Amino acid sequence: MKKRIAYQIDSFTKEKFKGNPAGVIVNAEGLNDYQMQQIARELNNSETAFLFPPDNDDCDGIIRYFTPSTEVPICGHATIAAMYAKAIEDNLDSCVLKFKTKVGILPFEIIKNNGDYQVVMTQGTFELSPTFDKDIIIKMLTALGLEESDTDKNCPIQIASTGHSKVMIGIKSREKLNSLSPDYNAIADLSTIINCNGYFVFTFDSDSKDILTYGRMFAPSIGINEDPVTGNANGPLGGYLIQNRIVEFKDNTFEFNGRQGEKIDRLGVINVKVKIENNKPSLIQIKGDAVVVFRTEIEI
Repeated sequence: MKKRIAYQIDSFTKEKFKGNPAGVIVNAEGLNDYQMQQIARELNNSETAFLFPPDNDDCDGIIRYFTPSTEVPICGHATIAAMYAKAIEDNLDSCVLKFKTKVGILPFEIIKNNGDYQVVMTQGTFELSPTFDKDIIIKMLTALGLEESDTDKNCPIQIASTGHSKVMIGIKSREKLNSLSPDYNAIADLSTIINCNGYFVFTFDSDSKDILTYGRMFAPSIGINEDPVTGNANGPLGGYLIQNRIVEFKDNTFEFNGRQGEKIDRLGVINVKVKIENNKPSLIQIKGDAVVVFRTEIEI
């Protein structure tokens, strides 16, 4: 038995009980897969991150992510939470840490300012799949509670990924976005057909010049009916908007703020930065705040 330091952290917000909650075990060495799965189920966040020491000289540590039901390769908000917890635990100054994930070694920047921290996560390689055929699109929209007339014609429905893929679905109205009540069983069944477990519905219908998009993300096939604020959706969204030439950019950089969680009262904001080469995304980063809800110790 060993005492494990466990954090509950809300990411992409500075207000407790807003944003996206994540569990973090900062000293996970010695835990096996079953134990990590049990801890994640007990904490019952959409994801819990587990931090391990490095296994060789090419990284500063290893990070793994578990939902209450399964391991996932990468997670945006749990990364923000994990690096925030590590910064507090180790009293870090501004630095860049390289962590080994299931999608490769990624640099995570910790920014210290006035005794608090922000975290910048460099995401994995951006990939964009072909658009879906008409039959799949109709099934998808029906399962989400949308009609074809609700969709934004400038936004093709396709999978975008920086390591953990999401379907991008642009719609016209924020009112419609907040009224969605998906058929979770139907979209979970569809996930097995399209080999993608997340559906990110977004809109440009914003009343703030500082917020480009509002979104909602549904992933019932991995036990997350609705995720409050999703790094692995907003990050790929940035690449999707560039590669499809939906937005303009200058100086080979595109940056925006995405807001999510309005409907479920867990509002948070993600800053997304896309670096561009030859009119295509070459690097995607997300930046966010975080706040500690509690820190405790568990023996396992």
